[in-house]
Amino acid sequence: MAAIEGGGTLSEVYQSSRKLLLRARDGIERLERLESSVSVGGGLDSPELSFAVKKDISQIHSLCADMDRLWRSIAAKSQRDLWKRKVEQMAEEADSLKDSLDKYSMRNQKRMLEAKERAELLGRANGESAHVLKIFDEEAQAMQSVRNSSRMLQESFATGTAILSKYAEQRERLKRAQRKALDVLNTVGLSNSVLRLIERRNRVDRWIKYVGMFLTVIILYFFWKWTR
Repeated sequence: MAAIEGGGTLSEVYQSSRKLLLRARDGIERLERLESSVSVGGGLDSPELSFAVKKDISQIHSLCADMDRLWRSIAAKSQRDLWKRKVEQMAEEADSLKDSLDKYSMRNQKRMLEAKERAELLGRANGESAHVLKIFDEEAQAMQSVRNSSRMLQESFATGTAILSKYAEQRERLKRAQRKALDVLNTVGLSNSVLRLIERRNRVDRWIKYVGMFLTVIILYFFWKWTR
C-alpha cells in the first residue's frame, strides 16, 4: 500500500479523513441546532465551534490532496479506480460541508447585523419615541383613509354595476313585451282578415241558398204545369 512522507498509508490517511469528516458533520449539525435555538429563544452563537469545523474541513482537503497523490501510485488498475472514487467522494463531501458552513456563517453574520441594527434603532428610539409614534400614527391614518377610499370606490362600482344590470333586465323585459305586443297585433290582424273572409262566405252562401230556393220553386211550378 502506498504511503506518504511522515508516515501513514493510503488506508490510514483515508480513515483519518473519515474521522475528521464525521466530526465536521457533527459540528455542522450542532451549529444548525444552535442556530435554531438562537432564532427561537435568543441563544448564543459558538464561534469556537465554527472555527473547529472550518479547521477540520481544511484538514480533510489537505488529506484529500495527499490521497490523490497516493492512489495514482497504485499499480493495480482496479484498486487505483476504487481509491480514486473514494477520494473523489471524500472531497465532494468535504466541499458540501464547506458550503453548509459558509451558508451558516453568512446567516450568522446577517443575524448579528440585524441585531446590531435593532439595538441602534432602539437606542435612537429612546429619544425619538414620540416622533416615531407620531409618524406611525400618521401612516396608519393615511392607510385607513386609503382603505376607506378603496372601499367607497368598490361600493360605488358595485352600485353602478347593479344599476346597469337592472337597466339591462328592464330592457330585456321591454323587448319581450314589445315582441308580445307585435305578436298580439299580428294575431288580431289575422283574425280580422279571417272574419271578413267568413262574412263574405256567409253572404255568398245566403245568395246561393236564395237562388237555389227560387230555382226549386220554378222547377216545381213547371213540373206541376206539365203533369196537368
